[in-house]
Formats: sequence, structure tokens, C-alpha cells
Amino acid sequence: MLELEKRSPLAFAIALKDGRTLETVGDAADYLSALNADQRDRAHWKTAIMMFNNAMREPRYLKIATMNLRSALVYDRVVDDAGV
Repeated sequence: MLELEKRSPLAFAIALKDGRTLETVGDAADYLSALNADQRDRAHWKTAIMMFNNAMREPRYLKIATMNLRSALVYDRVVDDAGV
């Protein structure tokens, strides 16, 4: 993978409790851009955003960026872990 695009798949899909699934870089970017200022100030979201910015410059970081995104979502209790 030479560069990431909005349609590039994440390292793994992340199911959310609201029924959505984050599957692509575009899904992740949309989710991150919808965070409010309070959320963006929290350490777990700062890390997730930073790692996605790094992955956009260096695609080999996409797996760790996806892991950080999932961790932030877990901290906010929005991941659907039913069936896992």
C-alpha cells in the first residue's frame, strides 16, 4: 500500500453500538472529524487522531492507528463487543 485514500480499508473493522461499522479510512476520518472539542481534548482521542495523521503520511502505521481508534472507542463505551 503506497498511500491511503478514503476508501482504503482499516486494519480491521470496528462495530459500534449504534449499528455503524468503521471499515475504511474515510469512515474513521468522518468519525474523528465529528468529535466535539471536549472529546478532542481527551488523551485517548488525541492519541487516535495523532496516529491517524501519522498513518496518512506513513501507511505502515495504519494497523496501530486502527488499534488506537478502537481503544478510544472502547474508552467511550461505544464499541459493540457482542459476539466477540
